[in-house]
Amino acid sequence: MRIVTRPDFDGIVCAVLLLEAEAPDLDIYWAEPNQIQAGIADIQPGDIIANLPPHPDAGLWFDHHVSNTPEKPLPGAFHIAPSAAGVIYEYYKSKGKLDNRYDELILNTDMIDSADLNRDQVKRPEDYPYILLSMTIKNKDFEDIAYWNRLVEMLRRYRIEKVMADPEVAERAEAVIRENQAFGQYLLDHTTVKQRISITDFRSLDKVPSGNRFLTYSLFPDTMASVKIRYASKEKKQVLISVGHSIFTPDCKVNVGRMLAKYGGGGHRGAGGCTLDAEGAQEKIDEILQTLMDNSA
Repeated sequence: MRIVTRPDFDGIVCAVLLLEAEAPDLDIYWAEPNQIQAGIADIQPGDIIANLPPHPDAGLWFDHHVSNTPEKPLPGAFHIAPSAAGVIYEYYKSKGKLDNRYDELILNTDMIDSADLNRDQVKRPEDYPYILLSMTIKNKDFEDIAYWNRLVEMLRRYRIEKVMADPEVAERAEAVIRENQAFGQYLLDHTTVKQRISITDFRSLDKVPSGNRFLTYSLFPDTMASVKIRYASKEKKQVLISVGHSIFTPDCKVNVGRMLAKYGGGGHRGAGGCTLDAEGAQEKIDEILQTLMDNSA
C-alpha cells in the first residue's frame, strides 16, 4: 500500500494527512491526472489515491474534482469541496484518526486550491507564507520529487514559520518572487483579450515562463476567464491547456472541468486543464474558446 497523489500543494497536504492517519512509513508515488486517465501510472492493488481520478486497483480514493464524480460510491470519500485535503481531513476526523492539529493548514489549502484569494494576496503572495510556499511546488518532469517529499515531512512536523525558514524553501521562495516580477511582462506581451476571455499563448517561446497563475486576473480585470496555452516539452508534440474563471469577476457560467473532460482533461467548475496532441490542437482550442465566449453552462 502506498499513497498516490498529485504534486501540487493540495496533493502534498493530502500526503501529510494520510501519513498521519494511516501509517507514517508509507511510500508516496507522485502522479499527474493524465497519467491515471491514460493508464500509464503504476497503480498497485491497495494504493490510497488522493487528488487524482479514480483507479480500479485503489484501496481508498479521495477527491473533490467535479470531472471525477463517480457513478457509484467508492471506498474512501468524494465531495465537491475546496480541496481534496479537506475531504480527507473530514473523513479521518470522523473516524477519530485526526484531531484539530491541522486546522490552519487545511484552511489555507482550501483557500489556495479553490483560488479564494483577494487582490492583495494575488499581487503580494510574498506577504502570505502558505500562498508563497504553494508557488514553490512545480513539476518539471518530476525533477522535484525529493523536494515534495521533504515538504510533506516538514508540514507534518512544523509550523509554517519554520517551514519557510528552511534554507531550500527560502531559496525557492526567493526565486518565485523574482519569477513573479518578470511574469507580468510575459503576460502582457503574449496575451490577447477576446470577448472577455484572456488568451495567453506561450507556444512561440522556447522556455515557458513560470509565475503567479492568478496575476492575469489583475492585469486584465475586465475578463471573466483565462486560457493559457503552451507546449508540454521542447519536442512540441503536445499542447497543455489551462482554463480558469476569473477569481475577481464571477461572470463565467461554463463548467470548466466538464468542458475539458471532453478533451481528455478535467478539473473543477472554475478551473481545469487538458493535454492535446499538437497536431489538430488548434481546432480543439478554438472549440474551447468558442464555448467560453458563448458563456453557456
